[in-house]
Amino acid sequence: MRKFLTALIVIPLGLILVAFAVANRHFVTVSFDPFISDDPSLSLTLPLFMLLILVAALGVFAGGSAVWFGQRRWRRTARRNDAEARTARAELADLRAQTAAAKPESLRLPVPSGMGLYGPVGRDKQRATL
Repeated sequence: MRKFLTALIVIPLGLILVAFAVANRHFVTVSFDPFISDDPSLSLTLPLFMLLILVAALGVFAGGSAVWFGQRRWRRTARRNDAEARTARAELADLRAQTAAAKPESLRLPVPSGMGLYGPVGRDKQRATL
C-alpha cells in the first residue's frame, strides 16, 4: 500500500516537473554582484527550470540541516540514555550472577522432572513450545 501511495504522489509530481522544464527552457542570467548590474563579475547563465529546481533543492537542504541541528539535543540525550541503559543491564547481569552463586543449594528451585501437567515441560496441549 505504501508503494502505491508513493507512486500516486511521485508520478504526478514528476510529470509536472517535466512539463515545467519543457515550458521554461529559456536562459536567464543570475547576478551575484549587487554593484555592477551592466556587466556583473559574479553571474551565472542557466535555464530557468534548472535555476528553480536548484533553488528548491537548496531550500530543502537548508531546512533539513536546520532541523538536524535543532534536534542535536535530543540525539545527545538518546545516546546518553542508551549508554546508561547498557550500563544498568550489565550491572543487573552481574548482580544476578552474584546472587545465584551466593544462594545455598537448599534455597534453589528444584529442576523440573521433565513431565508437566500436559506432558513434557515447556509444551502446551497441542505440543507447541511455550
